[in-house]
Amino acid sequence: MFKDILLAITPSAMCECAADSAIAFAQRFEANLYIVHVCGIEQGWGEIEFMASSGATEKLKANIESYYAEKLKGVSSYQIFVVPGMPHTEILRLARKLDTDLIVMGPHTKEYAEKRALMWGMAGSTVEKVSRHARCPVIIVTKETPYGEQKFSNILVATDFSKQSRCAVNYGGQMARQYNAALTVLNVLDVSGKGQTLAQDEIVRELEDRKKEMIDKYAQGLAGIKSCTYECCEGSPAIEILKMARGIKADLVIMAHHSKEVDPEQALLGSTVAQVSMNSLCPTMSVNHHFDMRCGLMYDQGGAVTATG
Repeated sequence: MFKDILLAITPSAMCECAADSAIAFAQRFEANLYIVHVCGIEQGWGEIEFMASSGATEKLKANIESYYAEKLKGVSSYQIFVVPGMPHTEILRLARKLDTDLIVMGPHTKEYAEKRALMWGMAGSTVEKVSRHARCPVIIVTKETPYGEQKFSNILVATDFSKQSRCAVNYGGQMARQYNAALTVLNVLDVSGKGQTLAQDEIVRELEDRKKEMIDKYAQGLAGIKSCTYECCEGSPAIEILKMARGIKADLVIMAHHSKEVDPEQALLGSTVAQVSMNSLCPTMSVNHHFDMRCGLMYDQGGAVTATG
């Protein structure tokens, strides 16, 4: 399923959960694992151009290999990259160069522990920028997951009917088939948007219409999944996604990351993806483009799946 995985880390406990997940994926699928640490900010921008020539990057690379030595014993193929620069730029550049089919990240900011108590997300953070612009799925892991095989039994996909969300739903279908998992597709009527102008009877009709729209748009492409349900509710998108994830005991949430402008007064909260990923009990995956898993499956234009090879 995953053949080339990029793990973006700082070699510390802050990214331990993400590292465990990436290594488990690499072990299960015998994938190539690429570990990247982008340095520069901590050392000061004036020192970046001298890091390679001074041997600092090689020293950091050796430290990373030592830090993960025990866990990497079960990985058949891995490489470690230490590069100077802007973290999101270098992560995205390396992912394109290596043609990765998954990027795995942790909170990726030293201020995470303190800020999380004060706000939901981190607009402009490395996580935000990578999940917004990556060409392949990005999985954000901020909580400990069972070490070893990454088994997904209940997958939640959030949609707002956008083009990006359709890509997320399609990918959720692929994941559900790969893991023989139950899939829940959720749409939230945003009470800060259209929902705040509707009377209660209008909200009921709107929710019914949206559920029908989900079935019309996605049912054919999701045919064959062992359990597929469609849910629609009103509220704040991030809060309702988190509530649904807890309710169904989801072990993966899949969403699309949008590039639309945010109200300046709300910018501190970050995107819905950031809000969910930083507070979810399970990993959150951002999918913005159509992406087929490398697992011997072929999809027709209607979304139906057939085995190949």
